[in-house]
Parts: sequence; structure tokens; C-alpha cells
Amino acid sequence: MRRQLAALVGSAALVSLSGAGMAHHSFAMFDQEHPIELAGTVQEFKFTSPHTFILLQVKGQDGNTAVWNLEGNAPSNLVRDGWSSKTLKPGDEVEVIVEPLRSGAPGGAWNATRVKFKGGKPIVVSH
Repeated sequence: MRRQLAALVGSAALVSLSGAGMAHHSFAMFDQEHPIELAGTVQEFKFTSPHTFILLQVKGQDGNTAVWNLEGNAPSNLVRDGWSSKTLKPGDEVEVIVEPLRSGAPGGAWNATRVKFKGGKPIVVSH
């Protein structure tokens, strides 16, 4: 009886945790139908698991600067595209197409193929 109870509790725990894992990978918070282009200065590039981040200083039409928190792919995915932890440095000027947050907060999702240095220079030379 104890084994059956332990198996039931263990199964329930696995089922409940799998839902949290699935929710973590949802991109529902990003507006994928209305991408926008941002130009700004890299404040920080976080090459961390499970997702990378670019903190981008973007000057608005009013002249004020906002820091956009941009979430990207896992480092292992970026490495396959030629990226490393040193690809972007503070002070680099970049242009990026992002899928903005639906909330309107300064943030969004980015993809390595949609980032370039200011003036159009590619981030990584194609292999």
C-alpha cells in the first residue's frame, strides 16, 4: 500500500512540474505579429542559460533613454550561429528587430539572425 501511495504522489509531482516547464517556454507574452526595429547601445550582453539577454539603451522620440530587456535563445543555439559571450560588448551600437512585450514594457524577444551592428554590418560573418 505504501509503494502505491508513494508512486501516486511521485506521479502527481511529475505531472505538476511538467506544466511549469511547458509554461516557461511560452512566447505568448511577445507580440509576434507586430515586430519592431530598435537601434541602441548595448549596456550588457548576458550569455547565460537558459536564455541570453541584451540590455539595450534606446533613445526615444522624446530624447529620453530607456533600457530594453531583450530575451534571446539559449547560448548553445547561438554558438551554432557563431556567437560567443564576447560577441557583443557594452558600447556596441546595434540594430535589432524584436517581438515586443504585449504589456508595452520596454522588452521583447530577439533572434540572432535579426541583429546587426549599426550601419548594417553583420554581427557574425557567415560560414
